[in-house]
Amino acid sequence: MVKTGKWIAKHRILIVLIGILLLIPSVIGTIKTRINYDILSYLPESLETVKGQDVMVDEFGTGAFSMVVVEDMPLKDVQKLKNKFEEIEHVKKVLWYDDIADISVPTSMMPKDLKDIFFADDSTMMLVLFDNTTSSDEAMEAVTNMRAIADKQCFISGMSGVVTDIKNLCLQELPIYVAIAALFSFIVLEITGTSFVVPILFLLCIGISILYNMGTNIFLGEISYLTQALVAILQLGVTMDYSIFLLDSFEENKKRFPGDKNRAMGHAISNTFKSIVSSSITTVAGFAALCLMTFALGKNLGIVMAKGVIIGVICCVTLLPAIILIFDPLIEKTKHKPLIKNTNRLSGFIIKHYKIWLAVFCIGLLPAVYGNNHTKIYYNIDKSLPSTLDSNVANKKLENTFNMSTMHIIMMDKNISNANKTTLMKDIEKVDGVKWAFGLNSVFGANVPSSMIPKDVKDMLQSDDQELVFVCSKYSSATDESNSQIAAINDLVKKYDTNAMVIGEAPLMKDLQDVTDIDLVNVNVASVAAIFIIIMLVFKSISVPIILVAVIEFAINVNMAIPFFQGIELPFVASIVVGTIQLGATVDYAILMTSRYQKERRKGFGKKEAVMNAHKACALSIMTSGFSFFAATFGVAWYSKVDMIGAICTLLSRGALISMACVIFILPAMFIIFDKVICKTSIDFLGEKAKAKAAARA
Repeated sequence: MVKTGKWIAKHRILIVLIGILLLIPSVIGTIKTRINYDILSYLPESLETVKGQDVMVDEFGTGAFSMVVVEDMPLKDVQKLKNKFEEIEHVKKVLWYDDIADISVPTSMMPKDLKDIFFADDSTMMLVLFDNTTSSDEAMEAVTNMRAIADKQCFISGMSGVVTDIKNLCLQELPIYVAIAALFSFIVLEITGTSFVVPILFLLCIGISILYNMGTNIFLGEISYLTQALVAILQLGVTMDYSIFLLDSFEENKKRFPGDKNRAMGHAISNTFKSIVSSSITTVAGFAALCLMTFALGKNLGIVMAKGVIIGVICCVTLLPAIILIFDPLIEKTKHKPLIKNTNRLSGFIIKHYKIWLAVFCIGLLPAVYGNNHTKIYYNIDKSLPSTLDSNVANKKLENTFNMSTMHIIMMDKNISNANKTTLMKDIEKVDGVKWAFGLNSVFGANVPSSMIPKDVKDMLQSDDQELVFVCSKYSSATDESNSQIAAINDLVKKYDTNAMVIGEAPLMKDLQDVTDIDLVNVNVASVAAIFIIIMLVFKSISVPIILVAVIEFAINVNMAIPFFQGIELPFVASIVVGTIQLGATVDYAILMTSRYQKERRKGFGKKEAVMNAHKACALSIMTSGFSFFAATFGVAWYSKVDMIGAICTLLSRGALISMACVIFILPAMFIIFDKVICKTSIDFLGEKAKAKAAARA
């Protein structure tokens, strides 16, 4: 590896030119990669609710809808607005009162059932169907065009509106996320570093590696908006360590080989590659565990982030050395004294009072685990968005004016007898929280001949094989009441048609909750098991991985318990991915200190001296790493208006500091207490030199 390192150092100009040229396909790939803004689309295709959406598109030519509330508008103007909506590309059909009766009929003379569906106070509601699925570009384009036509009296609700708002908000915020993360990281690096230029070079190299990562996402076809928002931030926070390792090694080797920077960099690349490969394996394992989720968002995020870490490692041992060598004269000119020279006094204090930190661990363990297990989680996607967004304003207007929160769709065999359809509709309307059920039988009656039903309405509600019923629910999606309601409706429908499906936003969110509850357990177990095995193989020990994983898992539990004691609900995505990311990204802190502790023990030092020396050598590096990760995520957490992004970054920024604190304060106490256990349950942990010294003392 030293020869390879020397070759890279010698051909640094070529390496930089290749790096710049690779930016061209990376930018093209980034632009061409589609961004998916619908979390629900990542549910397993085997679910009935997901299959139902596809069947609905095939059978009826529609897969998404919006409820539009119009206030204080004459019926003739509402009709004109409806006609304008129908002219918009990708709007399949707009259902309103005029499809069933003449608008010249006064609302006071309308049948009560129809009046309750379409009118409330001075408002009216129309149902707009799109010709594609909820998160499709076509549906979002249609919503955008509808908003352009509508005025302040018109409110467009539904999941397609929510997805459109997520897209617009993310497009506005994403560049600011990256700028904030870079600025905060720059500040931390300036404070902890020894050169004013180095942070710029680090950020430049990591920025290039992020572009490489984003460009190669084209091979995935699409990535989620969460992945797009988080990848740059996480890659910046996680891979910054590698750059710091390289520069530190280069500075050391310049002293070994004065006047020969190429040779010094060759050895630095070799040393860094060995250390960061072993370090990055645990991080990659943490992200890879996300790929085991049946909820495909985990796979999407896991692949992109694992790929980002690998690309970061490659850039760190190729592109960064070339950049550092080119700018080394400028680095030397801009050097300054570090603000924190060492942590000797802190290390002495921590080791002297190690029993206190062990007591902190023991006392804090129970409330941390309890809080983590009882933190409330929400699954309602629009809850993660600001209440002032158009979709949330419209949803609130729908709830307040029409006393409805969501709409379920029943898709059943059209050949069920009219008598059974009538009975089914009546039974559905008796289910708690159901306001009304809208179908051919409920509107026109069971005895009206098919030829008498308006063709537009019939085509919308009936295909060659299937028939649709729209069910209005008073309950919000992703609530216990809504989930019970869906289960009750499903049971009723299955009595008449075992192949019938209850689909829509709320049924999808119910499945989302069921799927991700299982994924949470599986992902945590997989990540812990993978990292445990890696540490066990690296240190050839049974006890070391137990201690290290226990310390980081304690930090994770503390982090996840804080929202419980604050009374804050977390979005479901945060609860799944944060623990795995925090474990994979910060266990490196513990591995770094453990490696140095083992090295000191092998030199023949006693347990306290070894821990003290290891702490003095590693504490500053761990603090720099922890603060860098904190800096990359904290600003985004503070700024983001999308709670799914903000909550994840809040947890990660806080988690970085908690993990850092646990490794600096608690892990040394573990080493001192369990030193004998570690030595006895590890293969050749002390080495021959230490064993000889121990035998001589005996």
